[in-house]
Amino acid sequence: MPDVSPGMTLLVTGLGCLWMGWLILANVPLPRQLRRGPVPRAEKGTPEAFGLFWLDQYAWFGITLSATGIILPALVFLKLV
Repeated sequence: MPDVSPGMTLLVTGLGCLWMGWLILANVPLPRQLRRGPVPRAEKGTPEAFGLFWLDQYAWFGITLSATGIILPALVFLKLV
């Protein structure tokens, strides 16, 4: 079994997070909290409101994965891990 360093594990994990985050952000618009101008709104408790909430959460998930995917490899390249 090959010896895998923690740095290599973080590098591979980070690149995977970056890839998955980019895939999400390529298909979902920015969350309404980060948009300028008028944003879509829906009546509380309706299926449309749930759909907007779900898209916002999914976009935030993509942003978090992308940020993690940038930070982890940066830590490895800066030799902080």
